[in-house]
Amino acid sequence: MTERSYVEVKDLRRVFDVSKPWLNRVLEGGEKQYLKAVDGVSFSIAKGETFALVGESGSGKSTVARMVVGLLPPTDGEVVIDGVSMSSKAAFAERQRLRRRIQMIFQDPYASLNPRWQVDRIVAEPIRAFRLIEGEKEITARVGELLSLVGLHPADGKKYPHEFSGGQRQRIAIARALASNAEFIVCDEPTSALDVSVQAQILNLMRDLQDRLGLTYLFISHNLAVVRHMASRIGVMYLGRIVEISNGRELFAQPKHPYTRMLLDAVPDVGMTGRQRIPVRGEIPNPINPPTGCTFNPRCPFANERCRAEIPPLLQGVACHAVHEGRLAIGAAA
Repeated sequence: MTERSYVEVKDLRRVFDVSKPWLNRVLEGGEKQYLKAVDGVSFSIAKGETFALVGESGSGKSTVARMVVGLLPPTDGEVVIDGVSMSSKAAFAERQRLRRRIQMIFQDPYASLNPRWQVDRIVAEPIRAFRLIEGEKEITARVGELLSLVGLHPADGKKYPHEFSGGQRQRIAIARALASNAEFIVCDEPTSALDVSVQAQILNLMRDLQDRLGLTYLFISHNLAVVRHMASRIGVMYLGRIVEISNGRELFAQPKHPYTRMLLDAVPDVGMTGRQRIPVRGEIPNPINPPTGCTFNPRCPFANERCRAEIPPLLQGVACHAVHEGRLAIGAAA
């Protein structure tokens, strides 16, 4: 962990019981089944920084996001934000004060907004819930300020979500997140449901707000182009574990883990560099019955017997036996 980290995630784990009902197991002779969605994830985020988690669908990114904001309790591990534990180890009053400073922006801006409420009521809800401002006139003025801050007009507060485009809805969701004076915002695929041109507008808005308000972001995405634009540090997740963690520039210039290289090779070569690429191999395994050892070994061209038997530790920012043993040069094309 870095010194004076604003957010610290320590050995976070989440296991789901996906067993059939008890009677079915008795009649069919089945056993209980468990899914390890997150298995020992650790990282830190400095104040004012953007840390991104990337990986294919099913890698556990969104589960981590929900545990960090407290929507989902971890099976094991701990999340500490500004020195306060999100678990029951901290006093209830401390955790309640902390929750006001944490918000989340979801993937689908329409599904995350109440279609029966006008926008001014949606944005004002955190203000009323946390009793930040007293008086309807003052609340209305604050809502107008927030809408202006995200590029909308205060008069838009009288409209309903269905009257806006997807990008405008996401601006409303950002305004709602800022309404509680949030300092730490978890962004779960906030632009994946938007057109490319609109994505750029929302990302630029988020960066401007970060610079202006000193916001700290945990950014969840599968889009490496988006992550490259937003994040100062990146963690690459595969089947519930972080396999590589590095600053953004270094990760794109010198990827270490074979999985990171595979993800980068899947990005279209717009510059037409002619660099040899390895096509994406296979699919992410069933998390209920994952491979032994390194879970990436069935798809990895560098896997050996040790990879199939031992889980590689995260050393110097990469969890890969081939890199640790010197069989795979850092930064070489896969």
